[in-house]
Amino acid sequence: MLIALFITACSSPQWQPISEKKNSPLLTDTYALMSDGYRLPFDHVAANHSKATIIALHGFNDYRHAFKELCQHMSQRQINCYAYDQRGFGETEHRGLWPQNDAHPKDLLTFIQLVKEKIGNQPLYLLGESMGGAVIMSAAKDTGEIADGIILLAPAVWGRKTQSWYHRAALTLAFHIAPGWQPTGESMEITPTDNIAALRAMYHDPLVIKKTRIDAVYGITNLMDGALASSHDILDEKGLLLYGKKDELIPRKPSCQVINTLTKSPNWSVILYDDGYHMLSRDLQRENVFNDVADWILGQHQPSNEYSAFCGRFVHTNEN
Repeated sequence: MLIALFITACSSPQWQPISEKKNSPLLTDTYALMSDGYRLPFDHVAANHSKATIIALHGFNDYRHAFKELCQHMSQRQINCYAYDQRGFGETEHRGLWPQNDAHPKDLLTFIQLVKEKIGNQPLYLLGESMGGAVIMSAAKDTGEIADGIILLAPAVWGRKTQSWYHRAALTLAFHIAPGWQPTGESMEITPTDNIAALRAMYHDPLVIKKTRIDAVYGITNLMDGALASSHDILDEKGLLLYGKKDELIPRKPSCQVINTLTKSPNWSVILYDDGYHMLSRDLQRENVFNDVADWILGQHQPSNEYSAFCGRFVHTNEN
């Protein structure tokens, strides 16, 4: 790692350029126009006689296609579904570069307002997977109630406070020496999902980022710091958190810290999956996840306290 860092040294962090444009936000049939002129492509799967609407936010290096099956399932349950590409991902400009100034949460708030103009008083729910969950948590922390409910699928909450010293040190060193270095992560031997067909499809999908800049990793780590800290500030939100017991990307320690905090409020429910990995929307048991989400939105969910046994030992300890 050190050899690679020094070979690629002498570069500066590269962020998305900041536009000085001032536009009126707009929702077209294929993209949402932000106030600075940035376009966020989206997919919309409409439902007949819809009872609610979801806005879905994808994970890091992924894009809106991650929710193709989920949105189709929701439409069959009379739930509209919007899924958009976040800045720097999918079909957006400057793909692979991280934006500054809390652009992702701000974009979400703008997208919410645009969708609300379309659906009127229909209940609106936000669903975020991994990074998408962290964006929702950050936006909700700053603005208070932003929707009728929040659904977090394995939210990215692995903030620095729960990382080992060598993880923090390695990222800091790489960021300052070689922010443009683009490791693939193939040597990490992590299983993000048990759906091998989905992994192969992602590998061949040109819109899924395979090589990640270190400055982008630094950016999402900052986002995770904020998401981890925000769990105390969103207790008044109505929410559902889903987590797979086999998640190898967002460790159990930070996830359980968030779970233990949120479940202090009667507004929050948790569902754990014995065979769940990180990409819950792609796992082989994803139909269970889809049904649980729809049931919760439609008021058919039965609360469980299984998380107490799973997370109990993380309440007052620093175990990994």
